Amino acid sequence: MDPAKQAFLHGLFDAAVTAADAEAALRAHLPDRPKGRVVVVGAGKGAAQLAAAFERLWDGPLTGVVVTRYGYGAPCKHIRVMEASHPVPDAAGAKATAALFGAVAELGPDDLVVALICGGGSALLPAPLEGLTLEDEQALNQALLASGAPIGVMNAIRKHCSAIKGGRLAAAAHPARVVSLVVSDVPGDDPAQVASGPTVPDHVSLSDARAMIEARGIVLPTQIMAHLAGDTGTAPSPTDAVFTGNEVHVIASARLSLEAAARAAQAQGIGAVILSDAIEGEARVIGQMHAAIAREVATQGHPFTPPVVILSGGETTVTLNGAGGRGGRNSEFLLSFANEIDGVAGITALAADTDGIDGSEDNAGAFADGQTAAAMRAAGVAPDDALRRNDAWGAFDAADSLFVPGPTGTNVNDLRAILVGELP
Repeated sequence: MDPAKQAFLHGLFDAAVTAADAEAALRAHLPDRPKGRVVVVGAGKGAAQLAAAFERLWDGPLTGVVVTRYGYGAPCKHIRVMEASHPVPDAAGAKATAALFGAVAELGPDDLVVALICGGGSALLPAPLEGLTLEDEQALNQALLASGAPIGVMNAIRKHCSAIKGGRLAAAAHPARVVSLVVSDVPGDDPAQVASGPTVPDHVSLSDARAMIEARGIVLPTQIMAHLAGDTGTAPSPTDAVFTGNEVHVIASARLSLEAAARAAQAQGIGAVILSDAIEGEARVIGQMHAAIAREVATQGHPFTPPVVILSGGETTVTLNGAGGRGGRNSEFLLSFANEIDGVAGITALAADTDGIDGSEDNAGAFADGQTAAAMRAAGVAPDDALRRNDAWGAFDAADSLFVPGPTGTNVNDLRAILVGELP
């Protein structure tokens, strides 16, 4: 693979991540100082970096607690940073959830709660409702991750099984005012979907969640299904008076990061097009679609003229088949893509999660070009078989094509960047 092309795509990733920088994103959205206390709460893979940036920017006393993924912490002076498991919840997450509730307890109308919310918070905030256990919530998360359901469906189900999601943390903070500052990692940038909306309620009812499960044939643990069949999991409505006066601001998103990547490409004399920031669907199918576009550009020169970078964002899904492979949605997307461009010259691609971690492995994603599938075969890995087994990590590891930038401190969903043509 051409090192210059790899470096070019890596630069686009860096531009996208920089556009979601915690301090820059927060600076324009600082709330007015209240008469009373300021309490900061938060959850997500970039929550610690958001908390540290908020401390640097805030002119006044504050306290608080945020939870992030193991290894994603950042030093804070006044805000307690806790770490827990992602993507499957653990006891540390339950302890952190209790700490967040404790932080907002017994506040008054003159107090302010600043909620720093970003992707990954759903798993980091386990809080099973009465009648459910942490083990039930773990089993729910595992079932949803394996189901291939889009993030909106997963979050609709999660919030009706949780004591903190669906706006319940904001309700617990009442009568204090809650200002939610959200880094969106979901298609469409609906803040109620980020981290399943611990401080942002939505209108998706319990009956809606049941209908989603039935329509998609999602298989959930027996205890969860029994709970959802009752009426004890209904999340609060956005019209509830406890949310009056609260504010919600999306301060960074996939769209802004894609636009930054496009500008970075154009600055180097490469045209750039953004397909969409909200692409959803099965990762391997979306990989085939992107490959078809790239092949058309490479071989026919339309609908875009090379050299050009094709950019897209959103959150694909992977339906696990139980074969025990390793990888995440970006790696699976790119393995499918690599199969479809096998032997085609002039195409180089990067697919990566902007938080720096794809699924449960240590890579953000991977690189691929027209020779990647051949490199896998030369290393003894059949790409088609690896895709069947959901073992994209193993295939790209064998081809020495993994992309491992480390945790980035932010999370605005996935970045797919496909360079068609040659660099100037």
